Amino acid sequence: MLRLSFTPLISSYHLKCKLPKFPFTLKNSHTQCTPSVRQNAPTNSTPLYQLPPTSAYVHLPFCRKRCHYCDFTIIALGSSVNQSHDDDPRIVDYVELVCREIKAIRLDFDQCPPLETVFFGGGTPSLVPPRLVKTVLDTLRSKFGVFSDAEISIEMDPGTFNAEKLRALMELGVNRVSLGVQAFQEELLKACGRAHGIAEVHEAIEIVKSCGIANWSIDLISSLPHQTAKMWEETLRLTVDSEPNHVSVYDLQVEKDTKFAALYTPGEFPLPSEFQSAEFYKMASETLINAGYDHYEISSYSKPGYQCRHNLTYWKNRSFYAFGLGSASYLNGLRFSRPKKLREYKAYVDYSEDGIPTHLKNNNVDPKDMAMDVVMLSFRTARGLDIKSFIQDFGPSLAVSLIQAYKPYIKSGHVLCLDRDRKLIMAREAMSLLGDKDELQDGLAFMRLSDPEGFLLSNELISIAFGLLSP
Repeated sequence: MLRLSFTPLISSYHLKCKLPKFPFTLKNSHTQCTPSVRQNAPTNSTPLYQLPPTSAYVHLPFCRKRCHYCDFTIIALGSSVNQSHDDDPRIVDYVELVCREIKAIRLDFDQCPPLETVFFGGGTPSLVPPRLVKTVLDTLRSKFGVFSDAEISIEMDPGTFNAEKLRALMELGVNRVSLGVQAFQEELLKACGRAHGIAEVHEAIEIVKSCGIANWSIDLISSLPHQTAKMWEETLRLTVDSEPNHVSVYDLQVEKDTKFAALYTPGEFPLPSEFQSAEFYKMASETLINAGYDHYEISSYSKPGYQCRHNLTYWKNRSFYAFGLGSASYLNGLRFSRPKKLREYKAYVDYSEDGIPTHLKNNNVDPKDMAMDVVMLSFRTARGLDIKSFIQDFGPSLAVSLIQAYKPYIKSGHVLCLDRDRKLIMAREAMSLLGDKDELQDGLAFMRLSDPEGFLLSNELISIAFGLLSP
């Protein structure tokens, strides 16, 4: 679906969402000379990426086994691992290592506000005993502080937890669960190499609901091998019937060096065609919106008030901490990843305790890269690109050139223009708000992609911005 053929920053995120990919041809007439970034840009506001982080991601990489589509950094414990197993030295030693990294980080901000979101991602974090999750949370609280109403999320897979474990996590402050269901068909779960079956899916949903956790999400994958429209319709229906507050819908991407890469060729049977993948995306958007979910980000749907606050940190291009094997931080406009191999990660932590890792010494931020990040991330969301904020950070000339490049798509309805009250501006009126080359009248406040057609064209639309900003 909306996968990118280039990945200037998304690959550095610890997100399980992939942008669907379609083979659109770029039109050379849309690629223009790059305006001077920050030309005439006001300097009286602080860009979000320069603010102190209020979010932390913690990578807990343990899984029972590697799924056939997975290329994430994980540590496979074995399918027979007991969900109540409390003293696995691999988990105990790793958690100690993560806590050492948290304690060793230097805080280079004048003020460091407490954390507003914490996200335990994986892997399968629900394999980690609650007492060790507590150790990490206590370390975060000691180092940064954590707000009393912070969103604390954890990814959990069916078959890896029971009610006792979930209640123990809730007592620690965990108040959001992301449940990795992926599919509601036994044959598709087996085809993916998932460690759980459909019976465990239903059991996990009942556990989550019985424990009374108010904020929980179901994660789904579309475009799986042999997946049909009827299967996908059933999965969406059963998801809605389960009444989660949030749903994430990720399109399968066949990654290099995975089992799926050895078995399948993208676009060829038994994988759904790109047309079918697009239809799956449209079906998800229509079904979930009709069921009362807001489609607030390309892969994310929520009931009102239940957007994932942690992931909004990413979409708003705010700084965030990250800890653990292979995780990626974003501080002061700089992105950097930890080593993906455990021995190298241990050496990284050892060195961090003695000083700053060498790759942190390069603090040169390329404004063009930053502008690209802002456009790409903004276009993933229903809110879209804040034109005024973009002008403040990067100057009016670049904003005007960007809007001019999107004229054909504004006319076609794939790119929508909104005023300050977020009311739609008709295409002809939007064009009239573009004055001289270096002028942009006040009425045009936001620019976003339409749902679902614009989101499905995101590959081409983001590529246009990339063409503007690349040398």
